[in-house]
Parts: sequence; structure tokens; C-alpha cells
Amino acid sequence: MMDVLQGIAYGIVGFAVLVVVGIVIISKLGDATGGEANTSAQYLGTQLGSSGLAGWIPAVIAVAIGALFLSYFMSKEQ
Repeated sequence: MMDVLQGIAYGIVGFAVLVVVGIVIISKLGDATGGEANTSAQYLGTQLGSSGLAGWIPAVIAVAIGALFLSYFMSKEQ
């Protein structure tokens, strides 16, 4: 069971790193272009951040761990 939790943890950390790298790249791209593109890039960075995609990380963690425990108890032989 710990192996599965470790795999879930790696996936969540990888997702968080991907979001952070995406935010950094988009904000740097917006700063380089300026004007309307900068406004759009800053908005997209906000949508990737805590108010958007990254805001779902706690829910994903809860669902993954809940599904893991349900599958463990449902597959247990009696």
C-alpha cells in the first residue's frame, strides 16, 4: 500500500512542478511581449495558479487517497 501512496505522491509533486514551470514561463513570455499579450499572459498565469488548476490539487489528493483505501478494503478477503 505504501508503494501506491509513493506513486501518487510522485504524480502530485510532478503536477505541482509542471504548474509552477508553466506559470513562470507564461509570466516571462508576457513580460517580454508587453501590452495586451502581457495582460493575457498574467490572466493565464492566475488561472494556472491557486485560483485555477493548482487549486484542484487538494481535491485530487483526497480523491486519490480515498479511492486507494476503498480499493484496499473492498479487495480484502474475508
